[in-house]
Amino acid sequence: RRKEEFLAVLSHELRNPLAPIQTALDLIKRAAMTGAEFERERGMMEREVRHLTRLIDDLLDVSRISRGRIELHKEVVDLAAAVAGAIEAVRPRMVERRQVLQVSLPKESINLAADPTRLEQILLNLLTNAAKYTDVGGQIMLSAERHEDEVEVRVRDTGIGIAPEMLPRIFDLFVQGERRLDRALGGLGIGLSLVKSLVEMHGGSVTARSEGADMGSEFVVRLPVLSGTPADEGDPPHVVTSDVPEVLPRRRILIVDDNAVAADGLGRLLSLVYGQDVRVVYDGSSALGLSGSFRPEIVLLDLGMAVMDGYEVAKRLRERPETAGALIVAVTGWGQEEDRRRSREVGFDLHLVKPVAGEALRGLLIAPELACR
Repeated sequence: RRKEEFLAVLSHELRNPLAPIQTALDLIKRAAMTGAEFERERGMMEREVRHLTRLIDDLLDVSRISRGRIELHKEVVDLAAAVAGAIEAVRPRMVERRQVLQVSLPKESINLAADPTRLEQILLNLLTNAAKYTDVGGQIMLSAERHEDEVEVRVRDTGIGIAPEMLPRIFDLFVQGERRLDRALGGLGIGLSLVKSLVEMHGGSVTARSEGADMGSEFVVRLPVLSGTPADEGDPPHVVTSDVPEVLPRRRILIVDDNAVAADGLGRLLSLVYGQDVRVVYDGSSALGLSGSFRPEIVLLDLGMAVMDGYEVAKRLRERPETAGALIVAVTGWGQEEDRRRSREVGFDLHLVKPVAGEALRGLLIAPELACR
C-alpha cells in the first residue's frame, strides 16, 4: 500500500510541471505571439524543466545514499555563495506566492570544506520546504551565525508548523504531514531526508523545531567551518501559424487551480488561441464567489488545492442553480482509479489528467455534451 501511494504521488509530481509546459507548447504552436510573450513562455518552461530535473536528481540521490554510492567533491566554499545560489533557484516559487524572504548573514566570509553542489542542495531543500508550507504572503527567514568552529544556519517560517507527533519522524524517508494537505501542497517526502543525509556526510547535524499547528517551523543546520576562517522592448513579433478552426463556440470558462503558472497558461491558451471567455482564480473560495456573476458553462477544476479542495468546490457548484448544469471537469495530476471514482461521486463530468493536450480542450469546446470518461 505504501509503495502504491508513493508511486501515485510520484506520478502527480511529475505531471504537475508537465502541464504548464504542454500548455505553453500549444500556445507557441498555435498563437501569434510577440517576442516578449514568447520569452515569457520560454522562461516558464525553463523553470518547470529545472523543477523536474531537481525532482529526478533528488530521487537518484536517495537511491545512491541508500546504497552508499554517493561521493562528496569537497572544496573551499563560501557559505554566502551557496546561500545566493539556493535563493536564486527558489525565488520564482516565492515570488509566485508573494512570500517575503529575510536573509541575515555575517559580514565576514565563512568558508566550509564542502561539496558546493550538495551544500546548495541542502539550503535549497530547506527553503523549498519552507515556501511550500508557508501561506501566500507569509515570511521566511534565513540566518547564519558562527559559533567558534561551526556555523549555525537557521531557516524559519510562519507556515503551518509541525505536529508534535511528527517531529521525531520529520527526517524519515517518505514522511509527510497530513495526507490530504500534502497532496494539495505537493512533494514526495524525500527532501528533508536528503538534507539530513547530506548534512551528516559533511560532519554536521540538523534539527527541527515547531510549537505546533499554525505556529511555523524552524530547521537548524550546524556545519564545521574551516580553521582560519575569519570569525525586451521592441522585439519583432514571433508569429506562429494557427491550425485551429476560425470559429469555435465561445463559452464561459472558469479555471480553478492553486498552481498559478498552470492556471494562467491554460487561461492564455483558451483565450488567445481558442477565443474563449475565460476567468482564472487560484482557490475554491474565489471560484464560488465568482461563479454566481460569471455563470460559467465549463469549469476546469484542480483537485488538490489547500483549504478547500476540488471535490468540495465541485459539490458546492452542483448545489447552486447557476452552476448546477455546468460541465465540471477535473484537471489534475491525480489519475488513479480511486481518484476517478471519487470525482464521479461528487459530480464531475470528466476527469482529465495533466498535462492536457490542446486537442482534448478543443473537443470540449466543440461538443461538451459528448464529453465522457
